[in-house]
Amino acid sequence: MQEWGVKASRLLSLLMLLQSRGRCTAPELAAALEVSQRTILRDIDQLSGAGVPVWGEPGRHGGFQLRAGWSTSLTGVTEPESRALLLAGLPTAATALGLGAPAASVRHKLLAALPPEWRMPAEQVAQRLHVDPHDWYRSPDTPAFLQPVAEAVWNSHALTVTYSAWRGASDRVIEPLGLVTKAGTWYAVARTRGTDNVRTYRLASIRSLRALPGPFRRPRNFDLAAYWLAARERFEAQLRPLEARVALSPRGMRWLENTRAAWRADPRSCRVPVPAGWTAVLLPIESIEQGTRHLLGWGTQALVRGPAPLRRAMREALAQMQAGYVD
Repeated sequence: MQEWGVKASRLLSLLMLLQSRGRCTAPELAAALEVSQRTILRDIDQLSGAGVPVWGEPGRHGGFQLRAGWSTSLTGVTEPESRALLLAGLPTAATALGLGAPAASVRHKLLAALPPEWRMPAEQVAQRLHVDPHDWYRSPDTPAFLQPVAEAVWNSHALTVTYSAWRGASDRVIEPLGLVTKAGTWYAVARTRGTDNVRTYRLASIRSLRALPGPFRRPRNFDLAAYWLAARERFEAQLRPLEARVALSPRGMRWLENTRAAWRADPRSCRVPVPAGWTAVLLPIESIEQGTRHLLGWGTQALVRGPAPLRRAMREALAQMQAGYVD
């Protein structure tokens, strides 16, 4: 029965491809559906035997196509395809969630449902817009339990997880409410079972997972996007509670603008003068240690003006570096 369901879905996808694209060769159809050309030829025969007016033309410029003017209103969107519907334009996320094939399939069906004059502009979107969710110089996060957590989100199933935080690993029961991908890293937004406490979990930190039977009741009016915005702002404020007072050269200002990091102009005077042409700014830092490590990377294009503990840490670090380069 399952084999027949897969075959029926493939036949429907083949029909939608022919309806949306027009004439297609056997190799093109085989590549689109990830099957052999022999399978495509058998499927074409079955469609024809079922009364679908599909015909083939041999030769270099030949291929298969439906009779002119014929179309079907059947879409046959399946449950996995409905999940993939909003991910059809985000192939990386769809593939990571195990919905790559359904996303491609539902895209074919959506194109088939469009009027002929709209199909070409819709197909051109992928050639003119590409979304890359990964930041520069960072490898993508590939958590082992992404797809099981996604299934728990879709079906509202609670999970028992072993989660490794900075304080160590612990077991907990969570009710996953949503998934978020940010700069190539996947997070689950989940409520602790028996409480109203909603927290954010990095999926790569889950060490083991077990799904619990039966659905849980989602909190009413929970807004994933609103939660994430508030959580992100709260996290960023807690992550960098200090500010460094820094003077940057024109070249340093270009570096700062290219990093897209948060900063603001420093309006206060300071006993450490700003060189001519330099700009005084305030940069958020996590700690004196982190600020020292970060600002050393700016070399001669930055001058730390405060706070005093940061200036002392910079002087000490520079003295140690200089000592290490004495011949």
